[in-house]
Amino acid sequence: MSSNAWLFWALASAGFASLTAIFAKMGLQGIDSDFATFIRTLVILAALVLFLTYTGKWQGVNGFTGKNWTFLILSGLATGASWLAYFKALQLGNASQVAPVDKFSLVLVALMAVVFLDERPSTQEWIGLGLVTAGVLTLALKR
Repeated sequence: MSSNAWLFWALASAGFASLTAIFAKMGLQGIDSDFATFIRTLVILAALVLFLTYTGKWQGVNGFTGKNWTFLILSGLATGASWLAYFKALQLGNASQVAPVDKFSLVLVALMAVVFLDERPSTQEWIGLGLVTAGVLTLALKR
């Protein structure tokens, strides 16, 4: 893969995430957001089973370390909490306001990467993060 392959997948993720917000907002009408998250999770689980089977990417877990398990479990719990909060926010607010605030996570990721992963964003990246923060605030504030 080329060195910019990540960009293709990141753009694909953004595109699918935008569909997630729109489809979820349309599907949440008249049902509990937590139960809707459960349905979404079942669909994702089934899709991943099919994908892993089709691509032959199943693997044994006996080689996983305690660190692998700990952080994958923590990531799963954080994902679940994020989804529950996201669906509740979508149920209560406008998708055009909820989605940008949700994407503020990229600023939080950068800050946490500095603290926990010893990453060092460049000046240009800090400026970009500041602009994202300003954009999130602009889009999230009442019109």
